[in-house]
Amino acid sequence: MASSTNNNNNGFCHNTKTFKSTRPPIPLPPSSHPLSITQYCLSLLNSTPTASSLDTSPFLIDAATGTPLSYSQFLHQSHSLSASLQSRFPSLSPNNVALILSPPSLHIPVLYFSLLSLNITISPANPLSTRSELKHIVQLTKPKVAFATSSTCKHIPSLPLGTVLIDSTQFISMLNSKTSSTPQQVTAAQSDSAAILCSSGTTGRVKGVELSHRNLISVLCGFFHNNNLTSNDNSAAVSLFTLPLFHVFGFFMLFRAFTLGECLVLMGRFDFETMLKTVEKYKVIYMPVSPPLVVMLAKSDMVAKYDLSSLRKLGCGGAALGKEISQKFNARFPDIDILQGYGMTETGGGATSMVGPDEAKHYGSAGRLTANMEAKIVDPSSGEALLPGKEGELWLKGPNVMKGYVGDNEATVATFSSDGWLKTGDICYFDSEGFLFIVDRLKELIKYKAYQVPPAELERVLHSIPGIADAAVIPYPDEEAGQIPMAYVVRSPGSNLSEVQIMDFVAKQVSPYKKIRRVAFINAIPRSQAGKILRRELVKHATSDTSAKL
Repeated sequence: MASSTNNNNNGFCHNTKTFKSTRPPIPLPPSSHPLSITQYCLSLLNSTPTASSLDTSPFLIDAATGTPLSYSQFLHQSHSLSASLQSRFPSLSPNNVALILSPPSLHIPVLYFSLLSLNITISPANPLSTRSELKHIVQLTKPKVAFATSSTCKHIPSLPLGTVLIDSTQFISMLNSKTSSTPQQVTAAQSDSAAILCSSGTTGRVKGVELSHRNLISVLCGFFHNNNLTSNDNSAAVSLFTLPLFHVFGFFMLFRAFTLGECLVLMGRFDFETMLKTVEKYKVIYMPVSPPLVVMLAKSDMVAKYDLSSLRKLGCGGAALGKEISQKFNARFPDIDILQGYGMTETGGGATSMVGPDEAKHYGSAGRLTANMEAKIVDPSSGEALLPGKEGELWLKGPNVMKGYVGDNEATVATFSSDGWLKTGDICYFDSEGFLFIVDRLKELIKYKAYQVPPAELERVLHSIPGIADAAVIPYPDEEAGQIPMAYVVRSPGSNLSEVQIMDFVAKQVSPYKKIRRVAFINAIPRSQAGKILRRELVKHATSDTSAKL
């Protein structure tokens, strides 16, 4: 609990200028106790009220084919695969790295659990990675073996133990071995590396974030204890995944679904209408989503064609979600709570979250600090820790903070303060009730004359304009001002909004120095698979000599 010097409303301590979580501390397993993330997940699953009835219940369903995989089948396949890997690769040792390069499928969760139970560090990467991107990832992570599909394996360089094709008949036989389904027990220290996840790379080359079993255990522990999905019976809740499983958001949400005994419907390729059909077909209750999907749900006319009445909660993360869009969504779906959160690959995906419908009403916020977490808001110029309500860079401490960037000691040193705080690079503030508000990325602030303009603030205004389906704001070089805010806009079908109309609307909503001074229309905003705007692509296009439209 917060000490006597901490404000009970927001957890702020005036003596240390730090924020501590106002949520009750959650006990973690003793750090000296050998424990892998898979063992921990199983222990949590077995403690749920529905555990005894889960054997034949579906854990995974392939949305495209309808193929289910029950909890008992999933565990059998992961055990069988572990035994087969031990037999086939006797030199594959604990703490070796396995590269995984595949689109979502029922095989990927099985592969994750199998390798982690053998204390193999998994390194999942974007299956669309180019040859040069893969070469960089391999140089960082130094994998001993790779798991890929026949369509993704062509760019993987030669590895000591080669590449296993997970769409081959041989791999299928490894999943369903009748004779060697009991693997040899492997011990994992909680400090051992469980996963190396790629950072989004929106501001530079991809970095490999090294997360320990304990990092992941602490994230899962918080989700398990704060879970408040309710059901009138003992059946498992149904979740739908549109997230890439190699990204930290999809990665930890997969483990969350397992520990809560949910039925998880996996979409291999995202399509908005297919998603709506899937929600209706499987009576989906919960979906983890990124903000662009919330925008589509709030604005699309297609939504009215489908029965989404089963939906109760959206877990929103990956990027900031504006107050205006949250309110627009709530007006359309008053029975669905958007539980926003904030996290980074460097924090295992967790740092702040919302718990329950009351917190969900704090529109525009990313929730409160999760249990066992501490934070500071620091002036980027002076390094001074700031008071509640003041904007600065968010610094974090807690058991889920990464070990560091693998193969990049310089980046690791630059990201941590001398006393161990993780510098997030995000400009944020905590309000008087301890809710976090994200202003923008420190490196993405537009420098207009002597002012700093947050693109995300202007994007929230643009999203509130009828006739705009999507938008992004970038810095455009200007001889007099240094940089000016420029908007790329996707008009809704049938909209004929002009550049002048958009600039006039925004000018009435913001301070004069924040006004948008240039507009370009575009067919789609380039985004990462986590929903983050790829501003560098837009800046490159805006400042190129070509006038071709995107």
